Amino acid sequence: MCRTAELSAFGSALNLANRHRHHAIWEQDDSDMDISAQMLIFAAVVDHGSISAAARAMGQTPSAVSKQIGLLENQVHYRLLNRSRTGVSTTQEGQALYEKCHAMEEKFREAEALIQSLDGSPRGKLKIVSSVAFGKSQLLPMLPKFLETFPEIQVSLDLTDRDVDVESDGFDVALGFAEQWRNPDMIVRRIMQSRRVLCASPAYLKRCGTPVTFDALAEHNCLQISGNRGRNAWNTAEGLGAKGLFEAKGNFEGNSTDVIFRAALAGIGIARLPCYMTDPKFAAGELIHVLPEYSLPNTDIAIMFADTRNLAPKTRAFIDFTVSYFRAGQSKGDSPVSRETRRLAAPVSEY
Repeated sequence: MCRTAELSAFGSALNLANRHRHHAIWEQDDSDMDISAQMLIFAAVVDHGSISAAARAMGQTPSAVSKQIGLLENQVHYRLLNRSRTGVSTTQEGQALYEKCHAMEEKFREAEALIQSLDGSPRGKLKIVSSVAFGKSQLLPMLPKFLETFPEIQVSLDLTDRDVDVESDGFDVALGFAEQWRNPDMIVRRIMQSRRVLCASPAYLKRCGTPVTFDALAEHNCLQISGNRGRNAWNTAEGLGAKGLFEAKGNFEGNSTDVIFRAALAGIGIARLPCYMTDPKFAAGELIHVLPEYSLPNTDIAIMFADTRNLAPKTRAFIDFTVSYFRAGQSKGDSPVSRETRRLAAPVSEY
């Protein structure tokens, strides 16, 4: 859990409980606090490992936090924490209660995020997942401007090429090749079309020769994506000899397009890569376009998110900003090749 979000939740709980404690029906003493707030404080103490650390994080005194823990122990009639000079640890009963408090804390954060979003202002933690190569070369250069435009949004970015269930894994939005996303319950919008090409380093081609027909690729070391056989089936183009699909084979595989890109630069073999990665390297002479007459099918770069009817302002802001950014052609490594093939989705506000 994001520590900033934790502290905000605990601090909000403490202040909320204090503001409304006089309205608690069961309350006998002004020093009492609602038990739900005490449970959140207890979870904070366990998470931080000591009463003093939790107190600092919540902007309270250690004595105030310790008092609430004591009152909670009185309520449940069990000692919940073992206290020592180095910190605290949970008793058996305390650990059982902590697990329930932690679950309640998650629900509290969800409710707080919902309340904060009701004014329509984009704010809060935005959890983004992106394919590794696209995230590094295209998304990261965009984020400084996005964060400058929306200073109340905090971005948490996860780069991975594994299969992701956006909602189950707790993400707000996902970016990558459209073919990666198969969840029919999510909205998929194209950001752009990416052209793929075959390429290799000058060192590899000098060592192994340059294929002049598609059939000749069978004699070369073709770099493969691990754990995804479909992405190693290279479509053949009309008039280049081979028919159907060519299965890339060789002595190297990597778990992401970024790994394959770097392996190609290192001279390990021939790779199939998107133009937004290869174009700058073609211009610098670090990679050479192999079989340039071979026209690979384009692939969509897409952004995926939940139904627009319940879209949080922070998510809507990110989608609209991302679409506008790529429409303006500001992505790093932009080139005539990628501009020709780029097609953009309309902003969410136009759906």
